[in-house]
Amino acid sequence: MPTQDQLDFYQENGYLHVKGLFTPEEAAAFRQEAHELIARLQAVKSVEATWGSAAEVTMTKTSLLHCHDVQFQSAAFARLITDPRLTAIAAGIIGSPNVQLHHNKLFIKPPEKGSPFPMHQDQPFFPHDKDSMIAAIIHFDDAPIEKGCVRVVPGSYKMGPVPHLKEGGWHLPLSEYPVESALPCEAKAGDVLFFSYLTIHGSGVNTSNEARTTLLVQMRDPLDPPSVLTHLSRGQGMMLAGVDPSVGMATPAGNEPKGTMGGQMGGGMGTKM
Repeated sequence: MPTQDQLDFYQENGYLHVKGLFTPEEAAAFRQEAHELIARLQAVKSVEATWGSAAEVTMTKTSLLHCHDVQFQSAAFARLITDPRLTAIAAGIIGSPNVQLHHNKLFIKPPEKGSPFPMHQDQPFFPHDKDSMIAAIIHFDDAPIEKGCVRVVPGSYKMGPVPHLKEGGWHLPLSEYPVESALPCEAKAGDVLFFSYLTIHGSGVNTSNEARTTLLVQMRDPLDPPSVLTHLSRGQGMMLAGVDPSVGMATPAGNEPKGTMGGQMGGGMGTKM
């Protein structure tokens, strides 16, 4: 579980950088698993995920490789997202022993041209009634500034939802929120960065000669219903820790499913660092 000092820091700043949550050896094995997975997928389909608005930051063509729902592609990743070291910190931050998956996404920023993410909150993508949603970014290799590490605006989650521009991916005005003005969260392989979905964050371009490899895991309290039924994914609702006490409870008005789950999936999984 997180210490009281860690929880106090999170409450003040809206993020928590946990160093060495996984060993360098574990991170290296996950990195290899990630790159092998992307190579398999590239053989059959496009795995490009660069936001349209990224070009406004770089003024040049960049690239970002991705995969959703990695637990269905690799047993190693299924074990990772349910690892008690990860879920115990998440449970402490969320304030519930029950931690539910919203979605996960593997990202590889290629060397020299890895795409940035303009500053944004995650909340516009998938708003929830109680704002319990948090992200955990697991680093499979080192992420210094030159590799386009995640940047945050400490304390910004206290502002609540901030109006975003929708074109090219939900993001904040570049003139008001330049990526380079935010606090860089340089990380080592095995580190995990947790933050609220209301925390303003983004990341720069990977200009180094090595890829930057991360796994984003978005988690929530299962008793925190979505404000709108959107951003669905195949793995959504999977319990990472504890149980789902909402089973048997009435669905909040306005959130009733329409059609089949399969018909609702497939759109807009574009977040992250």
